Amino acid sequence: MNWDQIQGKWKEMKGNAQAKWGELTDDELDEIDGNREALEGKIQAKYGKSKEEAKREVDEWMNS
Repeated sequence: MNWDQIQGKWKEMKGNAQAKWGELTDDELDEIDGNREALEGKIQAKYGKSKEEAKREVDEWMNS
């Protein structure tokens, strides 16, 4: 799945995102609204990860 598909189905995909990154709230996921950079930024902030780690996690999630 590519990011355009995820962005188009964000309302469906945000549940999967919350399952993977449980510390992200519904409000934060609504705020992200399918924006990959915003998702990576929230992962960095919530989990103390580097930009590269957050990008890699999103890539892995997207391809699963």
